[in-house]
Amino acid sequence: MAGTGSGSTGTPGTPRVLRAMNDRAALDLLLEHGPLSRTRIGKLTGLSKPTASQLLARLEAAGLVLATGTSEGRPGPNAQLYAVNPAAAYAAGLDVTPQHIHAAVADITGQTIGEHVLPTPGRRTAERVVSDVSDALDGALKAARLIRDDVHRLVIGTPGAFDPNTGRLRYASHLPGWHSPALLDRLAATLPMPVEYENDVNLAAIAEQRLGAARGHESFVVLWNETGLGAALVIGGRVHRGFTGGAGEVGFLPVPGTPLVRQVTKANSGGFQELAGAQSVPRLARELGIDTPEQPYVDVAADLLARAAAGHEDDERLAELLHQHALRLATGLASVIAVLDPELVVLTGRINRAGGEPLRAAVQSELADLAASQPRLVLGEIPEHPVLRGALESALAATRDEVFNTSL
Repeated sequence: MAGTGSGSTGTPGTPRVLRAMNDRAALDLLLEHGPLSRTRIGKLTGLSKPTASQLLARLEAAGLVLATGTSEGRPGPNAQLYAVNPAAAYAAGLDVTPQHIHAAVADITGQTIGEHVLPTPGRRTAERVVSDVSDALDGALKAARLIRDDVHRLVIGTPGAFDPNTGRLRYASHLPGWHSPALLDRLAATLPMPVEYENDVNLAAIAEQRLGAARGHESFVVLWNETGLGAALVIGGRVHRGFTGGAGEVGFLPVPGTPLVRQVTKANSGGFQELAGAQSVPRLARELGIDTPEQPYVDVAADLLARAAAGHEDDERLAELLHQHALRLATGLASVIAVLDPELVVLTGRINRAGGEPLRAAVQSELADLAASQPRLVLGEIPEHPVLRGALESALAATRDEVFNTSL
């Protein structure tokens, strides 16, 4: 990273501030469009050719852009193309589940350059958590041929949320070893880069907001269904986390159709989770007379809904399974919609993706009768590792602000 220059300091409207604004606008355009010529950058920013040339010279001198080749196929001389320098900075993300830690490293353009999956079955102590986080990150760094000091920022996604008032993980009793009050301090002492922690579904929402189905939307809900049922609430373009970080823990929501669950945090479940979570799908299948194999309930639920969505076999019981599951999802969603009135609801997570478009359409149909307002319901567009992608996007956003604003 280059030394501090004429970046964020100065009086608004002065040449220094205007240069910094133009430089950042050009960098954002290069990230969005890929390699661009000086002429194209000038047109997109509204700058003259000489000013665009000076801008690119500054960015190149700061190590933020590179000349990458020339344009071809047009009359006249080929134009020099410029792109963001991938090596200007790196960011990392971790997706933590009870079964594994999936780590990835991305360059500042957003390209993933290294990944590593560390199995973590039955890990129980805070010391082991620190070791596992370090090992997972180091594995991704090794794949990227980097070291820890190369990473500007790390974002870790977990089920539940770290309470900002106590620093302890809440709403995720199924994540052994992550509940020590000293855990965050131990991780901070071990890792050289700034570390942020975020709820996994919130990160999936960030991925959908930046890259997927929620692009251009300021108010939306992501409903996630995998090992747990949860939601992310985005209001005014920002994730709403709540006082203890528990906003969106809709699995605890009391709903009709299931007995009232008490002491929900000890049970790590609630009414909506029991009614429409992944574990409810095999139970519903057995009630309908559908054979279910002795496999993990998430695998069974995903397989059943995928079969129902595909219309395999001439078995009306699968169609009824999908219909009843959609009604159960809509029952809880109607309460969320009544409180938030979002413009969009995004269905994601393995179980929702397995049900696909037939499940989405069935839930939308049920909401027409159950919800006072009618937000558009869509499927998520980040099918591969949405939590990890959201962690990288979150880390990259902060890294770009830091590097771009202090290097100019």
